[in-house]
Amino acid sequence: MSTTFESIEAEVLNLPNVDRSRLLDRLIASLDTDRDIDDAWMREVKLRDEEIESGALEALSMKAVLAKLRDQHQ
Repeated sequence: MSTTFESIEAEVLNLPNVDRSRLLDRLIASLDTDRDIDDAWMREVKLRDEEIESGALEALSMKAVLAKLRDQHQ
């Protein structure tokens, strides 16, 4: 391990739990980035939004979706 890594690690371990947790979330998020996937999801979101706005697609509440799923598996 490099001295820089060790000094950063020591500083992080001295942070309060809530700050360490926030830092961990950000570090994990930084590892999970794939520009192509992010762009594809953004295109899908825009498409769904346009379909809902035009009336071609009906938005359902989470409660309705869960009820429908329960009915399908009974």
